[in-house]
Amino acid sequence: MKFGLDRLLADPDLRRELSGRRVALLAHPASVTADLTHSLDALAACPEIKLTAAFGPQHGLRGDKQDNMMESSDFTDPVHGIPVFSLYGEVRRPTGQAMGTFDVILIDMQDLGCRIYTFITTLLYVLEAAAEHGKSVWVLDRPNPAGRPVEGLTLLPGWESFVGAGPMPMRHGMTLGELGRWFIDHYKLDVDYRVIAMEGYDPEAGPGFGWPLGKRAWINPSPNAPNLSMARAYAGTVMLEGATLSEGRGTTRPLELFGAPDIDARAVIAQMRALAPQWLEGCVLRACNFEPTFHKHVGKLCNGVQIHVEGPHYDHHAFRPWRLQAVGFKAIRTLYPDYDLWRDFPYEYVLDRLAIDVINGGPGLREWVDDRAATPGDLDAVTTPDETAWLDARRPYLLY
Repeated sequence: MKFGLDRLLADPDLRRELSGRRVALLAHPASVTADLTHSLDALAACPEIKLTAAFGPQHGLRGDKQDNMMESSDFTDPVHGIPVFSLYGEVRRPTGQAMGTFDVILIDMQDLGCRIYTFITTLLYVLEAAAEHGKSVWVLDRPNPAGRPVEGLTLLPGWESFVGAGPMPMRHGMTLGELGRWFIDHYKLDVDYRVIAMEGYDPEAGPGFGWPLGKRAWINPSPNAPNLSMARAYAGTVMLEGATLSEGRGTTRPLELFGAPDIDARAVIAQMRALAPQWLEGCVLRACNFEPTFHKHVGKLCNGVQIHVEGPHYDHHAFRPWRLQAVGFKAIRTLYPDYDLWRDFPYEYVLDRLAIDVINGGPGLREWVDDRAATPGDLDAVTTPDETAWLDARRPYLLY
């Protein structure tokens, strides 16, 4: 199979429309060809492509910023001598000055298939700016490593944020190119948009189910996205960013586990199984210990739960990471009724709402966890209609 970038580089007919135009690139460390050449270098080597600028999303073009809310600065690329504008620094949206440096922008970013992953919001902001300034946007499409399944509550009106670009569930099941098509229609954007689609991509093919396992190298699209297991679990474990529990930042398996010094992981797993065994299918949960070297509970021994989603244990269509993490919270609330579970701090620059609610695009998940009488069936009753509606809404925009 070929990713969008590799198709563009291999096909002179695709590149012909770029000849004579000023070209910008929005990319990050995982923006590489099949032979692991960065897209900036590969495109600069094409004689008919005139690169005049580059842009970096959250964590930077170079992926050097480890945590959330760590801003990147603009700089001049030392190899190609072009300006590199940060879209996670002084601004989140490209400025008029930056938009004036190009005619067409190529977007080559590996996404994780989750609403909260900020690269999709950056895509929306670039589309909006391109519509305003009369620029062209091409997405060089890449796989969604979480695959096609859909899960989670739909973001509510008024809850839009940098981690909530639009009314979709947490796990949206689309590629970046497909999402661009949906954004343009949903927000009624008048923009010249093109997707350089992948060739030979089948999101339902095992063993990767969205990621060409064994055929392409995994490169972290952000510092704490180290492997396919993280990408599969992320639509659930990302909620831990709004909790006092560690999500494993400061360990070698971030966002594949959760824990804290003051919980009994074995008891938590048992309580999860008692509450909603049907939500734990498709994976294996294992009690473990870890000591974060930075971030929450730094230097303290944590009792944790690791979510294993690889090998014979993994069932792609049965695994439901959002519900699994939800019942993890519920188990802790059941075992420790007064546990200080929700983290109260500014999350992605939203100052007036709890982080867990910003993450979920509304208070529904938190309210379900905190309601002692609420059952898994109650959460299913409000979530399943959202998921069904999204499956219908996204269908016209799918390319694969």
